[in-house]
Amino acid sequence: MLFTFTLLGVALALAYNYYRNTYSYWERKGVPNERPLPLIGNVKGLGSKYHFRDINQRIYDKFKGRAPLAGMFTFFKRTALIIDLDLVKQVLIKDFNIFQDRGLFSNVKDDPLTAHLLTLEGDEWRSMRQKMTPVFTSGKMKQMSGVIVEVGHRLADAMDKAVSAAAVDNGDVELKDICARFTTDVIGTCAFGLECHSLSDPNAEFRAKGRMIFEQPRHSPLVQFFVFTNAKLAAKLRMKLLPDELSEFFMNAVRNTVDYRLKNDIKRNDFLDELIQLRAENEEAAKQGKAIDLSSGLTLEQMAAQAFVFFTAGFETSSSTMSYCLYELALHPDIQRRVREEIEAVLKTTEGGEITYDALVEMHYLDKVLAETLRKHPIIPQLIREANQNYKLPHTDIIIDKGTTVLIPVHNIHHDPEIYPKPELFDPSRFEADQVKARHPMAYLPFGDGQRNCIGLRFGKLQAKIGLVSLLRRFQFGVSKRTEILLILDTRGFPLATKNGIHLKVERI
Repeated sequence: MLFTFTLLGVALALAYNYYRNTYSYWERKGVPNERPLPLIGNVKGLGSKYHFRDINQRIYDKFKGRAPLAGMFTFFKRTALIIDLDLVKQVLIKDFNIFQDRGLFSNVKDDPLTAHLLTLEGDEWRSMRQKMTPVFTSGKMKQMSGVIVEVGHRLADAMDKAVSAAAVDNGDVELKDICARFTTDVIGTCAFGLECHSLSDPNAEFRAKGRMIFEQPRHSPLVQFFVFTNAKLAAKLRMKLLPDELSEFFMNAVRNTVDYRLKNDIKRNDFLDELIQLRAENEEAAKQGKAIDLSSGLTLEQMAAQAFVFFTAGFETSSSTMSYCLYELALHPDIQRRVREEIEAVLKTTEGGEITYDALVEMHYLDKVLAETLRKHPIIPQLIREANQNYKLPHTDIIIDKGTTVLIPVHNIHHDPEIYPKPELFDPSRFEADQVKARHPMAYLPFGDGQRNCIGLRFGKLQAKIGLVSLLRRFQFGVSKRTEILLILDTRGFPLATKNGIHLKVERI
């Protein structure tokens, strides 16, 4: 019995010592920090009462003006929340070589779809990014635009049916779902070369799998937080993040489409075509001993992983942006009218009034409206980087140690009244050229910045614009009895999403 109590005492002493050494880290560094709580650090209520943006906001407001960064803990993981915009620029651009990686979970052996551009690190990321960049040039976007416009027509037809069905509910339509069905069909077509039929069938397989990514995770919230905050340990433990059913579906979709196209010599000028060509080039280079190290060429698993992240990142972010934009236009009818007038004026110059890539480039006010939507409603609330070596902050004695997570609070920067006066006001004039020039270049980060910015930003903007133009030409958006004037946000997921969808009154023009 005495031996048992002794062991228990030693265990408790070791645990307390670990706790004390861990949670006194920022204090020892002389970095302003909020006192962490045992086990949960500074994220009490995360996923239940609070979202990441709320916790970041509390710390951002508490320490802004006192130091260029503040210390915090995500459970046991030490995190430096960057406040100063000059330091944001150092991390994202000037000292990118030190902050190249995100430190996110990736297990290529057991969970191959997690080995994509978002999570790859070091030379693997650099090689893949180099290979993938030509896929997202403006020229490639122009080639894909015709396919997206076709889906845009189907979006308008689906909205027409939704308006008819909503007649019994005073024209109230839930926008988030119909926009997500549009982006699912767009990316299913462009990334997988498949007709997904989500607009005609809300329960179509690709739409169901898209919902599954965000609504039916493999693990409980507690295990998910462990994986996200202990990514390398989780990978060593050979944990998986994605449900097996989801992995098998996307792997089979890519495998079957690639086999069919190669067998029948089919070209579609889409994302998957580019991946097929990339693999062929690597295989040919490998024969000549010239291949870039991409794990002996672009494997089918790597192709599937890139297609998967293109789908995952593209359908949710763009559909949310579209629905947030329509929500703001419903609340601001004068802005909506001006956007519609610009759309009609520009499309009068195209053959048959058809939406074209070049016509979209001429819609400058729509650009500002979309930019202000992403300012007020950035889908990704924060950017994450991980120091790969000790880093001394310029003009200070503070050192960020190797392995420390660096957090850039995008949502909180976008809502800082010293940067954007009256930040809750929707005002597209913030993106007039003179106002943009007057702001710090790091004050607007919906797509990140530097070498690891969002590779698909052109595609995301393109599909959002085509979707918005397709709808605004045929429908008027207003406030319904179910419209939330202050949107209630879901605290459970990482992207900024509404808890109850976005309900608007939709009328045919």
